[in-house]
Amino acid sequence: MVVSNVWLNLDEKNQQIISNIWLKLEWVDVNLRWNTSEFGGIQDLRIPPHKIWKPDVLMYNSADEKIDSTFPTNVVVRNNGSCTYIPPGIFKSTCKIDITWFPFDDQKCEMKFGSWTYDGFQLDLRLANEEGGDLSTYITNGEWILIGLPGVRNEIFYACCPEPYIDITFTIHIRRRTLYYGFNLIIPCVLISSMTLLGFTLPPDSGEKLTLGVTILLSLSVFQMLVTETLPPSSDAVSIIGAPSNQTPLRNHPSF
Repeated sequence: MVVSNVWLNLDEKNQQIISNIWLKLEWVDVNLRWNTSEFGGIQDLRIPPHKIWKPDVLMYNSADEKIDSTFPTNVVVRNNGSCTYIPPGIFKSTCKIDITWFPFDDQKCEMKFGSWTYDGFQLDLRLANEEGGDLSTYITNGEWILIGLPGVRNEIFYACCPEPYIDITFTIHIRRRTLYYGFNLIIPCVLISSMTLLGFTLPPDSGEKLTLGVTILLSLSVFQMLVTETLPPSSDAVSIIGAPSNQTPLRNHPSF
């Protein structure tokens, strides 16, 4: 089993990741073997997947209302019984977002695939290679850099059953591009925050002192709204860029 042709889109507000990928499943069916000399030299066939047996591999952590979001392409069957099934699909999976280091953050999202009805004794899933996903045809994203897509085979025993259950878990490791947030959020926020020091240079009875303080407060409130709209509503962590902007109005208060 392997995934390829990866395209990603992270929905941070809903903590979901959308992946356009190709699954590649290969197996051997001894009932589909034939002698090419008896059938005009035909070495392979294209058969609709509903007409032969195929592994019922699904994504366990799917966030889509349609659990199986793959397109049922034909299965390539060769004369030696080997079968290759490469269904493309757009997968929506859950992904817990850690906003602590936003916008200098890395995120790791999992895609867990396994059989829905077969245990490990009946269907043994294997990774095609140790590297996991094939990134040779990866389509770049303007907001995220794909660091890696490693895969691991898990063999889990549950308390209910003596047989193992196999799953293949791919971990999508992505890193945020900071250029956009640097020019449009961080630099303006730092400049506005530094203007707080100007309030201490103005006379206490000056009207411009109050005007400057209110202007800084309103400007920081706008930037805080921009940050809030981007990040998911989570109480697990506070962004490193959100905490300082909340503290600046408190530091600005003594200068009024």
